[in-house]
Amino acid sequence: AVDMPWMFVTSIFLHAGVEHLLFNMLVLFFMGMSLERMIGHNAFAMLFIASGVVGNIGYMLTASDPMTPSIGASGAIYGVIGTLAVLAPFMLIFIYGIIPLPMVVAAVLWGLLDYIGLFDTSGIAHGAHLGGLFLGAAFGLYLRWRVSSARRQSHF
Repeated sequence: AVDMPWMFVTSIFLHAGVEHLLFNMLVLFFMGMSLERMIGHNAFAMLFIASGVVGNIGYMLTASDPMTPSIGASGAIYGVIGTLAVLAPFMLIFIYGIIPLPMVVAAVLWGLLDYIGLFDTSGIAHGAHLGGLFLGAAFGLYLRWRVSSARRQSHF
């Protein structure tokens, strides 16, 4: 992919099968809609693409064979999760539709599971998940800082 850099973007829109696509779209629908309302269309689109690209780089850096292609929007989805964990940490999400967890707790748990997953050979792109999660959290921190900075400026 290094010699074809557009693949860091185009691979976000490929999926290994219907189940892979449906799961990513289900998470994107519920979490993405909440986040897009908070940050707007343009910031959301930028976050999604950037998280997907950083996720692909994370995969490339952590994969046992970095030449194995990575496909899917998981890095981008995890970017959404990371940003929500910072901007709406106590927003309840329901794991498997039944287990309520605050967003920040779910994000930390998923991050830990992906960190542990780096040491297995399941074929899951744990490095992509972590790359997207970290970029999303950093983006959320940036947005919080920007809003806080704007509030401080308005008091003078």
